[in-house]
Amino acid sequence: MSGSLIKFKKPPCISSWGTVAGRREEEGPLGGRFDISDNTDRFGKDSWEKSESEMQRMALERAILKAGMTNSDVDAVFAGDLINQCTSSSYGLMSFGIPHFGIYGACSTIAEGLMLSSAMVSGGIYRTAAAVCSSHYCSAERQFRSPLEYGSQRAPSAQWTVTGSAAFIVSESGVSFEETDNGEYLIGASGTGCYITEALPGRIFDSGLTDMTDMGAAMAPAAADTFLRYFAESGREPGDFDVIATGDLGLEGSRLLLSLTGDRGLELGPRYTDCGLKIYNLSSSDVHSGGSGCACSGLVLGAELLPRLMSGRIKDILLVATGALMSPTSVEQGGTIPGIAHLIHISSEKG
Repeated sequence: MSGSLIKFKKPPCISSWGTVAGRREEEGPLGGRFDISDNTDRFGKDSWEKSESEMQRMALERAILKAGMTNSDVDAVFAGDLINQCTSSSYGLMSFGIPHFGIYGACSTIAEGLMLSSAMVSGGIYRTAAAVCSSHYCSAERQFRSPLEYGSQRAPSAQWTVTGSAAFIVSESGVSFEETDNGEYLIGASGTGCYITEALPGRIFDSGLTDMTDMGAAMAPAAADTFLRYFAESGREPGDFDVIATGDLGLEGSRLLLSLTGDRGLELGPRYTDCGLKIYNLSSSDVHSGGSGCACSGLVLGAELLPRLMSGRIKDILLVATGALMSPTSVEQGGTIPGIAHLIHISSEKG
């Protein structure tokens, strides 16, 4: 460990993952790559909050199945969401009977979960852990803005909360799997490892913004801070990575990030992308500035980035998941919107 940067001496492996997505996400560029989708966004439940819990249950169940494991093989789960007191996670995952850590990093939650899982596994405390996240457009709108029935107009800088859930199994040794044409999984099939080799916890960064319709701008300074710290501490260059991705800055936040890092002499270059810009067709979908929510980076990681790494098309991913740390109460009281950005480095090689 050097400074704040965590370098895992025994890099744990992402053994498997499960992804669950809603209608709009299935209609986007990654459609057909999710394990499960539902064009009603309800997943058989009678409320949006219950639907979100069900997505988490389905995502973790699918990830455990892919790894050829049972619930008892998972020593602990780190899970979070956007709903008050993370009830989507607690209600969704209680049936597994797995020791549960409820975490909250807003939209950066999946990186936080993978970081904590990796620390526990690499340190020998657990053999296997799971990181799970979820978000749902309808439940998030009801909590943070107004019920859908209100029909309020959305600002051009606003982002669309992704409906989905992603679960990742982190273990001491990798379990390669391959999905067949009929949807079954071949455990032990040939594939490249997905090792979490480094992590950098984010710092809370408050630039004084109060506009809930422009969370990309609120999170961008935190992302810039994390990138600048990482490249200063690691000695690496942006060109060392095949993909450099932020979690959900959207159009406005991504532009601001590139401006902030560029002013400090750090050019992220053509390898940079944002998960909020990859999950929807911005030209044909009315999502304004792009996607957001806990599931945004989780779904892009599971549906696109990790499969590319396992296939050997890319070797190194730098993911900086971003989060806006406000609550309905803090906004109503005129509070600012602090941001945070957690970083993980995922490689096809241990060293």
